[in-house]
Amino acid sequence: MSNIVFVNILRFLALYFLQVLILRPASIGWEGFFYVNVHIYPLFILLLPLRMSKPAILLLAFVMGLLIDMFYDSPGIHTSALLFMAYARSYVLSYVEPREGYNVNYSPTKKRFGLNWFFQYASILIALQLFFYHSVEEFTFVYIIDILLKTFYSYLLSIIFIMMVMFLFNPTD
Repeated sequence: MSNIVFVNILRFLALYFLQVLILRPASIGWEGFFYVNVHIYPLFILLLPLRMSKPAILLLAFVMGLLIDMFYDSPGIHTSALLFMAYARSYVLSYVEPREGYNVNYSPTKKRFGLNWFFQYASILIALQLFFYHSVEEFTFVYIIDILLKTFYSYLLSIIFIMMVMFLFNPTD
């Protein structure tokens, strides 16, 4: 049990520092609009063990989002989007559940459940998180085209980075 806790603490720190020190300055845009923000920190919530309780997941999402918001100087945008994703996680897990069900002793990784399953699981949750993030950032649906464009471009790069991390480090826990 302590090994799982240590792995998740290490994963939390690694993803946090990767996000704030490397990916924050890598926002891409044109004409003054930033259309691409790579979000890799949601991978922490994606890889939490299946047996973890929903309140614990929401608490960890709150802490991670709050720390990201403090560094980005954004008033709760990352926190709210990550909390939304963490809340939706159980519903998405039930939607993509394999026929044989889950072994709750595992984390939902590519190695445990397969590449197609993980890609589907991560894609749904990252798309939800990014749409919520950009909706809160714009704070009005008058800019729905901008919200959709930002969500689409950020989704493409974020899912590429997340899959690269999954292939490079191939976490099992």
